[in-house]
Amino acid sequence: MQVERTYERTWDEIESMLTDAQNERRQWQFRFDRARRIDDRQTMKDAARNAKALEGVVKTLRWTLGEQGIESPLQ
Repeated sequence: MQVERTYERTWDEIESMLTDAQNERRQWQFRFDRARRIDDRQTMKDAARNAKALEGVVKTLRWTLGEQGIESPLQ
């Protein structure tokens, strides 16, 4: 099945999404740290999972923008 792509995203949109993803990752990291202080293991797991996923998003967006030092978002 062929996926249709529009290629309509602007560099500004991609950079804005990168900023949003970085901010969201930072919020999840704060939630993890807060949960760790009160030993809330379920929240720690959820926050760690979401922060790690957003780390991949950030790396992929940086790769898309051509940042130096990001050879592949898969590594």
